[in-house]
Amino acid sequence: MIRSSDLTAVILAGGRGARMGGLDKGLQTFNGMPLALHTLTRLQMSGSVGQIMINANRNLAAYESFGVPVWPDSLSNYAGPLAGFLTGLEHCDTRFLLTVPCDTPLLPLDLAPRLAHALASQQADIAMASAPEADHDGRMEVRSQPVFCLLPVGLLESLLKFTVDGGRKIGAWTALHKTVLVPFDLPGDDARAFRNANSIAELRQLEGSA
Repeated sequence: MIRSSDLTAVILAGGRGARMGGLDKGLQTFNGMPLALHTLTRLQMSGSVGQIMINANRNLAAYESFGVPVWPDSLSNYAGPLAGFLTGLEHCDTRFLLTVPCDTPLLPLDLAPRLAHALASQQADIAMASAPEADHDGRMEVRSQPVFCLLPVGLLESLLKFTVDGGRKIGAWTALHKTVLVPFDLPGDDARAFRNANSIAELRQLEGSA
């Protein structure tokens, strides 16, 4: 059994924000509050994780004002989400790490327990969320959401080796381990839960839908 006290969440806010014109995405406001703070608040409301940290590479004082530890990438040159995974594992004091991006302010409150149940019941190494998304033709299909993962801290060595060897893609690393996809497409699941904002226009559109 995996308890909430066994879990630490890392909010991934270390990107360049290239599609936002270089803005620090986690600090852009959603309904009057920074995106990363929305994510932090959702995790706190859920009561499903024991500890929370933020992975950020700039404006550290602003993130520190949210009241949780803030850690920059240990890899240089904005190496992508896996750098945040690695940083989270390096600073994780619990048995498991939950990874979530900073730009999905409507993430499911039951994210952690559903991933934890799948991880334990299927004896997997990694549990990854999946959710309905529209394809290029507008048809809905359930797709993996690679930045939403639950993994044991014992995978630190594997990820360190993968990144030192130049690996940067989440899917390429998780493919090395037994990974279970956990669908969030049940009746009652919010179809907007995994929608993210990669631009200011997308952020305002998401804001309007909420």
